[in-house]
Amino acid sequence: MQYHNLGSSDLNVSKLCLGTMTWGMKTDPADAHAQLDMALAAGVNLIDTAELYPTYPITAETVGRTEEIIGDWIARSGRRGDIVLATKVTGAGQPKVRDGAPVTAEVIREAVEGSLQRLKTDVIDLYQLHWPNRGSYHFRQYWDYDASKQDRDTVRDDMLDILQEMQRQVAAGRVRHFGLSNESAWGTATWLHLAETHGLPRVVSIQNEYSLLCRIFDTDLAELAHQENVGLLAYTPLASGLLTGKYAPEVTPEGSRRSVASDLGGRVTDRVWPAIEAYHAVARRHGLDPVQMAIAWARGRPFMGSVIVGASSAEQLERILGAADLELSDEVLGEISKAHKAHPMPF
Repeated sequence: MQYHNLGSSDLNVSKLCLGTMTWGMKTDPADAHAQLDMALAAGVNLIDTAELYPTYPITAETVGRTEEIIGDWIARSGRRGDIVLATKVTGAGQPKVRDGAPVTAEVIREAVEGSLQRLKTDVIDLYQLHWPNRGSYHFRQYWDYDASKQDRDTVRDDMLDILQEMQRQVAAGRVRHFGLSNESAWGTATWLHLAETHGLPRVVSIQNEYSLLCRIFDTDLAELAHQENVGLLAYTPLASGLLTGKYAPEVTPEGSRRSVASDLGGRVTDRVWPAIEAYHAVARRHGLDPVQMAIAWARGRPFMGSVIVGASSAEQLERILGAADLELSDEVLGEISKAHKAHPMPF
């Protein structure tokens, strides 16, 4: 397993991160705890969750359950010191959490306290905004995204209020570092500018979707990540299971994520199937597991902080962890680039 500091922080993290968003819904506590044990045995030390989890579907009754499962494992195992623990505060518009209230200083205080209690810990290593209050072009909203109605001063005042509260949380020893999720290049740059200007916590990471099938991070955000030393935490590196090959236009395994969300959050399109086949063809030509190839490719990107790998079961996780030390040849990387140019934005 490879390790490095996450962005400008002192958090030394593994290049693979264990994601948890199905825990408490599709994944029961016993399997979740087995995954934690397996991941740590393989060298994974970064664990990512959120107060919102589990998902698929999100229900008011299960919000916070994933954090509780992780907290039970921490209490049972006594291994809090062996992990870097990341969680998130839910943003505006999610009715199952605080009736969709936006993130404010008061919300952060309440949310941090709730997460600490559920996680059975005294400190959160990385505290992230799940998405910005002003909205986001992620989750396939980029097709008709329009930022023209945003008021710059209002957005900046909102950010400053949040950063000042994050400073209070850091000073109190409840949070160590601050990160973003589902952000844009302008948004991240503004957070960084405000932090530098006012001496407030600096963004160390940005958690955005990134996979062979979703590469919108590759341009402006990649440049920002490099120049400002902000690491990407890549979620959904297997494109909600599409890159595993288990789905086809008329094939949906029983109990799979697609059986709950038929279009996998807008990822299922007519264009996606030939794109998947192009990457699977590369894997076949080189005797590679397509799942491991996809994760190893993401892990090797120059701006990568850590690739978040999630599994519904310990059996699935075992296959994924085979990518931890897989190095792709220049020939494979070249063929992946050709496939991307032929299928640049399949969803």
